[in-house]
Amino acid sequence: MLILSDVDRSASSARKTLHLTKVQATGNDFLLLSDPDGHQPLQPHQVAALCDRRFGIGADGVIRVIRSRHILEGAASLEQDPTAEWFMDYVNADGSIAEMCGNGVRAFVRYLIYSGLNPLRVGERIAVGTRAGLRWVERLEEGFRIDMGKWRMTGHHLVKADGIPIKTGLGINLGNPHVVVSLNADELDALKLGNTPILDPPAINGANIEFVVTESVEVGRIRMRVSERGVGETLSCGTGSVAAALAAREWAGGAPDAWEVCIPGGSVQVAMTGGKDERVTLTGPAEVVFDGEFTLPRV
Repeated sequence: MLILSDVDRSASSARKTLHLTKVQATGNDFLLLSDPDGHQPLQPHQVAALCDRRFGIGADGVIRVIRSRHILEGAASLEQDPTAEWFMDYVNADGSIAEMCGNGVRAFVRYLIYSGLNPLRVGERIAVGTRAGLRWVERLEEGFRIDMGKWRMTGHHLVKADGIPIKTGLGINLGNPHVVVSLNADELDALKLGNTPILDPPAINGANIEFVVTESVEVGRIRMRVSERGVGETLSCGTGSVAAALAAREWAGGAPDAWEVCIPGGSVQVAMTGGKDERVTLTGPAEVVFDGEFTLPRV
């Protein structure tokens, strides 16, 4: 783990210095800011400065670690379960608010353990508040399993992306919006995600767009690339992996109920319970990359 120490101590008091911890979950990277009592809200331009990969630290988003009782959206989490002490206040790299992030939840719980805010042991669970509702997370020997809750299909969109023909994508909502597109292996390799794909009809608040190749229906394995709303192409997307697995099962005729999702940052496992009130779990790793201080630039 790299410890950042090159901090400009002579900076003006008008410049905010933050203690941050970077955590990656299958290559999806986040900056974690401890703010238990809600005293350090960040503005969108500050988040964008932190996440800039050339002039900042670089990340796919910022997660403020705050007690549920100190943020308005946390009230709903505490109503669902009074033990939901911690709320994941997640913001995309461009400063826009996100409802939910599966990889972010794993990074969040890894940070709680690392920082000593919650000494969660293997086999124990913790309730985490998010804008998409409560999420239960279990610590495993090598990673975390998240109960992603209920999901729903939301219709179809035409998807225009550079390097491939126009495709039809399946809309799936997991608390945040997704559109999943089926490709063959050559199309996935030819896909260019420097520009944000265009949806028709447009998603009201945007959507994460997953491009998927089904490699094996028999063993449940898919390969995926993703364009995340407010970020661009990322090495991984947790909720996107779940949406992709659900779509692949739908395309395969409703089976199997367990999938390995291979993304550029590694792989995660998605499992479905089946039935009318089906729930879905996401399992994967999360690791601390570095810890240190960063002084925000003057605006």
